[in-house]
Amino acid sequence: MTENTFGQGTPNNSAFPAPETLTYEQARDQLIETVKILELGQMSLDESLKYWERGEALAKRCEVLLNGAQERVEAALGSSQEGATKGASQGAAQEEPEGAAQEGETAGE
Repeated sequence: MTENTFGQGTPNNSAFPAPETLTYEQARDQLIETVKILELGQMSLDESLKYWERGEALAKRCEVLLNGAQERVEAALGSSQEGATKGASQGAAQEEPEGAAQEGETAGE
């Protein structure tokens, strides 16, 4: 070999794992690396486009996972707020008769 080459394969669609199989952290890390590679600007236009498309897919994966996490947090907050609201309304219902009895006493006096 007269050229400096790294590896023996050629990049293709199966060179990277599918974004749908990655965790948020994996997708984020690969996106960061993809951006660094693109910023170097040492590839052909075709190679750059392939990395750009990969970056877009990784960014979409991160967005999907973040939206899912946001929905889970909102659901957890919603159910804890419902519990707090129920507890507060139960506490208010228990306090109401006392107030009603006091009002009745003052009205009768």
